[in-house]
Amino acid sequence: MRTHTIAAIPADGIGPEVIAAGLTVLDALAGRLGDVGFAVTRFDWGSQYYKRHGVMMPVDGLETLKPFDAIYFGAVGAPDIPDSITLWGLRLRICQGLDQYANVRPTRILPGITSPLRNVGAGDLDWVIVRENSEGEYSGHGGRVHRGLPEEVATEVAIFTRAGVTRIMRYAFRLAQSRPRKLLTVVTKSNAQRHGMVISARPTLQPA
Repeated sequence: MRTHTIAAIPADGIGPEVIAAGLTVLDALAGRLGDVGFAVTRFDWGSQYYKRHGVMMPVDGLETLKPFDAIYFGAVGAPDIPDSITLWGLRLRICQGLDQYANVRPTRILPGITSPLRNVGAGDLDWVIVRENSEGEYSGHGGRVHRGLPEEVATEVAIFTRAGVTRIMRYAFRLAQSRPRKLLTVVTKSNAQRHGMVISARPTLQPA
């Protein structure tokens, strides 16, 4: 039997509910297939953990996660804790620390679900959204000077490396090649960036 080790991090908000439902599905899948098993280890990291310990996850959290085959992550954020703590202390710390550079979001309308889009039903929408997950606005590069003074300044620098841009583009193109329509659309909301978005949007690759 193949056994896949999974680190489950329900974290905050709807996360525990979603992770619990997902693990129920995995149990059913293992029962149906018979030759696949899932060894799940749950971690209580998140906003409640932060309120008890002052950090979103342990200092050695990344080393703890590395041996697992997959990380099953719920959601992060709390109304009484700044996003700069919750997001950067858990999800983005994991993304950057483990170099999870591709944020892949399949988007489909499932049978029996009423779509928020007019006259669109099951099978009419089948996208996969691929977003760079470790550079750009997620680089975390910047800082603050003159703290507490009237002239305090904060800088937030978006970083685009050729290596980072190339690998996410190649990932997206290869994914497009594997799908029936072989269609890839590049979208950005950062059209006013004179340098980073120019290199990010260069059509240097073509799907076969």
